[in-house]
Amino acid sequence: QVQLKESGGGLAQAGGSLRLSCAASGPIYSINNMEWYRQVPGKQRELVAAISNGGSSTYADSVKGRFAISRDNAQNTMYLQMNSLKPEDTAIYYCNMRIYPIRGVSATYWGQGTQVTVSS
Repeated sequence: QVQLKESGGGLAQAGGSLRLSCAASGPIYSINNMEWYRQVPGKQRELVAAISNGGSSTYADSVKGRFAISRDNAQNTMYLQMNSLKPEDTAIYYCNMRIYPIRGVSATYWGQGTQVTVSS
């Protein structure tokens, strides 16, 4: 069974840094796009950053220049380095991967979410 597990959330002060990780496990053949989303209670989930299997990345305007997405294909893991954090970055962060299993059809998987809280 394919699963995603997130880690690295927590509390940071404004201007500080946090690094999120998302590791995929199970019978995986390959992983296509990997993405980070975030959600604040009462608001829609928004795309923060995405990275293709070739390494091309895109970012939401609100995090450009502060966040960096990366991936380790050998470890089926994705990272989000968050620098110069702002209180408005406070949210639950979710990872998302398009995974091709060893058997069966591809599907999109979500992590369980990790809370990031930035204090002013």
